[in-house]
Amino acid sequence: MALWDRIKESASQMQNQLEAKKNDLKSGAFRDASMAMCALVAAAGGTSHALSSGGGSVDPSERQRVAQLISTNDVLRNFPADDLRRRFEENLDKLTADFAFGKVSVLQEVAKAKKKPAEARAVIQIGVVIGGADGDFDQNEQAVVREACFALGLPPHEFDL
Repeated sequence: MALWDRIKESASQMQNQLEAKKNDLKSGAFRDASMAMCALVAAAGGTSHALSSGGGSVDPSERQRVAQLISTNDVLRNFPADDLRRRFEENLDKLTADFAFGKVSVLQEVAKAKKKPAEARAVIQIGVVIGGADGDFDQNEQAVVREACFALGLPPHEFDL
């Protein structure tokens, strides 16, 4: 199976698993961790120079693409869209101001879901879904999702990372 097909299949499977659990995913910790994960993936996928210590800017099309995915994701419809967008943008601003420093803060947001294993897994699944949605779950995106796994105490191999 081609890499692109595997990425699409994995993202599709994870979205199906998320939808099956969506009634259990209503906590503030899940909301905050999910928006932090989306910002990490957007920052990692939208620019390579943001990954240096100095920060950078996220490509506006990447920012818009992830914001669109957030607003149309069934699992995230448990929360007001404007609240999700605000949280996503706040996390993204931290990452673009100084990626290395911002990442510490954003990963702390991700770690809020650690207490509930189902929520922790769902946050990682959202990262994979968002990262793979454009068909190119690149190494930078995979690396930040892997770091989020460690922040949540989950083995990356469970998510093919």
